[in-house]
Amino acid sequence: MGVMIVIIVFGLIIGYLAVVIFSPFLTVDAEDINRISKDNSIPKYRQSISIPIEDTFISGWLYLPEDMVNPVSCVILSNGFCGTKDAVLEDYALRFIDVGVAAITYDYRYFGESGGEPRQLFNGIKQMEDLRTVIDYARNQEKIDENKIVLWSTSAAGRYGIIIAAEDKKITGVISQCPSLDHGKDDKLILKREGLGYFLNIFMHAQRDKGRSRLGLSSHFIPAVGKPGSFALLNAPGAFEGYQSLMSESEHFINKICGRSMLMMQGPDVTKVAINVECPVLMLVCEKDTTVSPDSYKGVAEILGEKATVIKYPVGHFDIYKGEIFEKVMDAQLIFLKRVLSE
Repeated sequence: MGVMIVIIVFGLIIGYLAVVIFSPFLTVDAEDINRISKDNSIPKYRQSISIPIEDTFISGWLYLPEDMVNPVSCVILSNGFCGTKDAVLEDYALRFIDVGVAAITYDYRYFGESGGEPRQLFNGIKQMEDLRTVIDYARNQEKIDENKIVLWSTSAAGRYGIIIAAEDKKITGVISQCPSLDHGKDDKLILKREGLGYFLNIFMHAQRDKGRSRLGLSSHFIPAVGKPGSFALLNAPGAFEGYQSLMSESEHFINKICGRSMLMMQGPDVTKVAINVECPVLMLVCEKDTTVSPDSYKGVAEILGEKATVIKYPVGHFDIYKGEIFEKVMDAQLIFLKRVLSE
């Protein structure tokens, strides 16, 4: 009987290795994001920076206002899921320096021009370590006021600023745009649309990549974004078109992610730490969001109470970055900055 059990277990292990780890049939091709040519000239007030972290580096861009006399306030911008600093963020940074506020954008480790292996590894804990490192960098710059740092983050990173502000009482303010703040509500939204099979499929591909990493094999990637019905982490209606619009000018966005990312702890529950936030928080919510739950913000906003300013827009997740809504959002952000930086 004991021998039979050993044979069965051994057979299951061999089957796991053969089917999940080594099988070429589990490879998934991502849909291409069409690239368009853009003006690659470097803005007058932007300079490249490289920030050491552990055994690698964070690649960033520092934007400083013109004709500075004294140290200025600074907004640190963190992009969303698989986003790189050359997509979207510069539009915001240039508006901030127009009103005399410095800005820093950066690539997370494993993405874009930053270092780190394996490439395309989404690790929320590591990304918040990256943000802390960028904050330390900013505070050590002579041209930046170390007591006037605002954290800006969007989408999947929308919780980062709130979590960091809960532990770092020197943070002046937080801007959280179309944020994912309640994974329970976000998962229910996906479960209702995609069914349980979506999560089982994700789990299988995540295990494949995890197994391959243990054996020193190349990473197994999952498409980051795809059209409805396709296999991708984000496949809500409008998601692929949204990424197409936002990432088409990026030289460094890659439409894939290491499968093992989905097995990793992504950091503390923002609803558990929000009570410790002392600074003002601006939340910009997309009421027609299908990528994250439109109600994802509510629990955190309730905990923050009077510290939270919530502004809602009757648009989808990706509409907030462009056009008329972008202008309205920028107006709200600049008003918020003027208020918190003058306190």
